[in-house]
Amino acid sequence: MDTLKVRDAKDVEEVVRAAVASEQPLEVIGHGSKRAIGHPMPTNALLDVSALNAVTSYEPNELIITVQAGAPLADVQSLIDAKNQQFAFEPMDISVLLGTAGAGTIGGMIGAGLAGPRRIKAGGIRDHLLGAHAVSGFGDSFKTGGRVVKNVTGYDLCKLLTGSWGTLAVMTEVTLKVMPKPEAERTLVLRGLDDITANKAMTAALGSPFDVSGAAHLPGSALRSAGGALAGLASGQPVTLVRLEGISASAAHRAASLSQTLSSYGTVDGLADDASAAIWSALRDVVPFAANGALGAWPVWRIVCPPASGGALGQALSRATGGDVVYDWGGGLIWAAVPPGADAQAMLVRGQVEAIGGHATLIRATEDVRRAVDVFQPQAAGLAALGERVRASFDPRSVLNRGRMMRGGAA
Repeated sequence: MDTLKVRDAKDVEEVVRAAVASEQPLEVIGHGSKRAIGHPMPTNALLDVSALNAVTSYEPNELIITVQAGAPLADVQSLIDAKNQQFAFEPMDISVLLGTAGAGTIGGMIGAGLAGPRRIKAGGIRDHLLGAHAVSGFGDSFKTGGRVVKNVTGYDLCKLLTGSWGTLAVMTEVTLKVMPKPEAERTLVLRGLDDITANKAMTAALGSPFDVSGAAHLPGSALRSAGGALAGLASGQPVTLVRLEGISASAAHRAASLSQTLSSYGTVDGLADDASAAIWSALRDVVPFAANGALGAWPVWRIVCPPASGGALGQALSRATGGDVVYDWGGGLIWAAVPPGADAQAMLVRGQVEAIGGHATLIRATEDVRRAVDVFQPQAAGLAALGERVRASFDPRSVLNRGRMMRGGAA
């Protein structure tokens, strides 16, 4: 396979124009950490943007950072951490699930759009992307957004680029909002709740006035295969977790008050600061289903659904598939690991998910399975047609990540 390693946006333009002229589709990669997500792509050429890795500008006082799209996510996080700042959406390290090396690049983070537990409070990646420079499937550079939060320049294409998996344009530089790290965090722990009761407890916590920044539930079966920070959390018992963050006095006071609110569901224990942070990092990266763990060979689905329906859906999926689930976002996000099979139990999973108005993405599966089933949620005819028109307006020849998002199609 030919690898075309670019040095700047001009190189990207030339490579894309040559691909259009020769009708040669390109697979766009940074570090390649997410190549195993999506349908296998019909191409023998890689557009490698990993050399676009500079930090163009970082203004801690203004809470913004501008970096090239190939910058390693881990390096950028280390840089802002040194100023006691963070990406509030908690970008996921998908390498834990996929068994790949490293957390990938900034561009890959935006293209995948996978936010962590704090999404319920801080919003997703698209809410923190202020501006971007990119090259379309025509081979033309364009700019969207800017370097300030209140920006109204042109169309808000940032929201289209986020979660597009490289099918619309090749990002070359992006500007992101950063936020101060909280001074303290507290995690409330309830043990022994079934999925439905845990869902109710998380809903009560999120509906309280105590500014919850994380709500998750791990059934006992999922904990048995968990390692790291989760290993000592409970001995086979289900665990429900609720996080609060802020200045120390506020976090402690709110935790005490919320403990009283949740006491009707059972005994409430607590974790603080580093111990709490380690737990949420493990949840963010779905460590119970890690590639090097006991369920490493099982396909993994990422399911987004109405939070109030999450407990019932997860329980039904576990019974029907014989798999395990982990709940995040107060029940609105379910990670489901299912026993291996020819279709990763796609019909069963999607049938139950669609019945409650949710959608499911197959995050981990073998290449054969990803060829056989729809990796991304199939859309209704009208919505699919609209999406295809949007994609074609950026990349009419479908040279960028052709076929990654739609089986047998251009997108």
